[in-house]
Amino acid sequence: MRKDLHYILLFMLAACSGPPEDDSPVSFPDPLQYVDPFIGTAAHGHTFPGATVPFGMVQLSPDNGISAWDWCSGYHYSDSIIVGFSHLHLSGTGIGDLTDIRLMPTSAEVDLTKKVTDRADYDFSSRYSHDQERASPGYYYVKLLDHDIDVSLTATTYAGLQRYDFPKDQRRSVVLDLADTINWDRPVKSKIAVVNDTLVTGYRYSTGWAKDQRVYFAMVFSKPIPKYTLADGSALMEGSQQEGAKLKALFDFGASDQRSALFVKTGISSASIDGALKSLNEINGWDFEEIKQRAEAAWRNELGKVTIFSDNVTLKRTFYTALYHTNLAPVIFSDLNQEYKGVDGQVHQANGYTRYDIFSLWDTFRAAHPLFTLLQPGKVDDMVNSMLAHYREYGLLPVWSLLGNETNTMTGYHAIPVIADAYFKGFRGFDVNEAYAAMKSSAMQDIRGVQYLKQYGYIPSELEVESVTKTLEYAYDDWCIAQVAKALGKDEDYQYFMDRAHSYQKLFDPQTKFMRGKLVDGSWREPFDPKHSSHRVHTDYTEGNAWQHSWFVPHDVQGLIELMGGNEPFIQKLDELFTEDSKITGENISVDISGLIGQYAHGNEPSHHIAYLYSYAGAPWKTQQRAREIMLTQYNDQPDGLCGNEDCGQMSAWYIFSALGFYPVNPAEGIYVIGSPIFEKSVLDVGKGKTFAVEAHDVSVDNKYVQSAELNGVPLERGYIKHAEIMEGGKLVFTMGATPNQQWASAASQAPPSMSNE
Repeated sequence: MRKDLHYILLFMLAACSGPPEDDSPVSFPDPLQYVDPFIGTAAHGHTFPGATVPFGMVQLSPDNGISAWDWCSGYHYSDSIIVGFSHLHLSGTGIGDLTDIRLMPTSAEVDLTKKVTDRADYDFSSRYSHDQERASPGYYYVKLLDHDIDVSLTATTYAGLQRYDFPKDQRRSVVLDLADTINWDRPVKSKIAVVNDTLVTGYRYSTGWAKDQRVYFAMVFSKPIPKYTLADGSALMEGSQQEGAKLKALFDFGASDQRSALFVKTGISSASIDGALKSLNEINGWDFEEIKQRAEAAWRNELGKVTIFSDNVTLKRTFYTALYHTNLAPVIFSDLNQEYKGVDGQVHQANGYTRYDIFSLWDTFRAAHPLFTLLQPGKVDDMVNSMLAHYREYGLLPVWSLLGNETNTMTGYHAIPVIADAYFKGFRGFDVNEAYAAMKSSAMQDIRGVQYLKQYGYIPSELEVESVTKTLEYAYDDWCIAQVAKALGKDEDYQYFMDRAHSYQKLFDPQTKFMRGKLVDGSWREPFDPKHSSHRVHTDYTEGNAWQHSWFVPHDVQGLIELMGGNEPFIQKLDELFTEDSKITGENISVDISGLIGQYAHGNEPSHHIAYLYSYAGAPWKTQQRAREIMLTQYNDQPDGLCGNEDCGQMSAWYIFSALGFYPVNPAEGIYVIGSPIFEKSVLDVGKGKTFAVEAHDVSVDNKYVQSAELNGVPLERGYIKHAEIMEGGKLVFTMGATPNQQWASAASQAPPSMSNE
């Protein structure tokens, strides 16, 4: 799609070089140089470029001040205005929230009582240029052109550090804005307390997508505050501390006869001001460079877990930025007192584990969480325990949890495959019996269409919106519960949930070969157009259409193949998906349908596993061709380098797995379907002193087809590799070629496992 020729030329150059001839230690450049946080900030990527550390509570980043879909992260590359730098952001989501605790340095005269209905009403906003803007892991810099102020940002896990370089002989002021933010969010209660001449504390409670969000803060300035002004809406406030709905403060530091730097460090907590004060302990003094280097060291440790051998800088930038993006969420949510605001509105303590939140599970269960089991095994138990804490506070496992809130956004109950995956991969740092009870509670609820699934064996179209997607996704989640039930000896539950795992069959129309909406009386919903999309209104599909959603049977691909009439009809239908014209019909088309190749929509998660389904039908070479095509047309190293929402790491996790050469079609099975590796050599640090290497001999743009494979020196004839084999360490070697080897991994016995052929 975009920049195809550019990619091909670079990749052909890369083919001239290869990995070292042996496994001796090799000096490898700093991976941080290949990360560009601006990738994904244009088009519909919805990422932010600011400073944070891996899984950090603080994401300190610029805000443009626009409420619109492409500004969900607070920032879009097309913009040229900044209104402030706030401490909380969402990475690549489709709904705007957060951007809390915003500071803005300014030399302008500021009227805090002015009504703000548009960003043009801000006295303190400023133009900026990408020519004078930089970002790297843990660091962000921009020049505010209207004020001639240089702003530098860095962060620790719980605190942010900002440096403002003011010009001489000019007003030096800082605005603290707790009132204005973006999209759905609005403040309901806030507090600002000027505790002494350098310390300011307070909180911001807001409602929006997160109905009850609370952020407590403590900030310290490097210079005494000689003068300050507080306001609530249009009214100026007297005194050193105030509570109100829309508080703002102006801290006036006067002019200086020379260019001077002002620093401010801000700690946050969802539980208390005391927790926010403790967060400040992460930053001692005002050595900006030291904190920046600490952040860079944390990123270097994470990014160094995968070593890529290639001369293709473009591909390495794409890969390492993707790896960077997978380490932004979920975020650490418990503060340094181990406290956090729970889903029940109470303050809880995370005893013996770190509480995480921002679980975009409709997206991340597919590949991001399986990637964590490879590269973040030390965090997996804590993430599961965080989901179980959510269950104790709320009664159900999280669907889409946001900083102590359940948004109930999207379909399925996809904490279940995440927990099942962890259990079957040997993680035991959580109570599996409680986990199973939580799974069962989520699957037996009487909301979100589950009540109809229990009654009819599918979700009728006239009773529930997005009925097809919900039926298919519940069927998969129920298969996951069944596997855990079986492992725990709960035979009756196993049979019950296995029966529900087959519910997808009830929605398959053998005439059209699509999954379709079915009414209570068993008839099909009419009229039917497989290209039709209606976003969240009178639709059977979530953010898509029948072409994109009919393939979601990851637990029983063989069963889907049989419904289609066998391998050949199945392959033909897959081919049609990629070659059909890309027209989407309807008057309320979902904006999430993007990254189109035919009707395949890589810009949204329901399509992510589809290219790998050919391998189940005896045509792995077609998987290889399609996976490579998607990698080279839907990703690049420019700001528009993501074809759809990043969605808290899932879009990037797909790329990481696919570039390595395999992908988890069924993310709770511990199996990775082999695709087409893009690098000459990749080495994964899988922990416990072990590494797993993937080599692709003769790989190039043309040489995308697997000719043969070896695992630890033994020929590998099957089209998949097991998680346990990777974690044992070793080497997977591919020989690549320009023409398909239609014999390799094409026999039924060599296909990935599936429920119907077990």
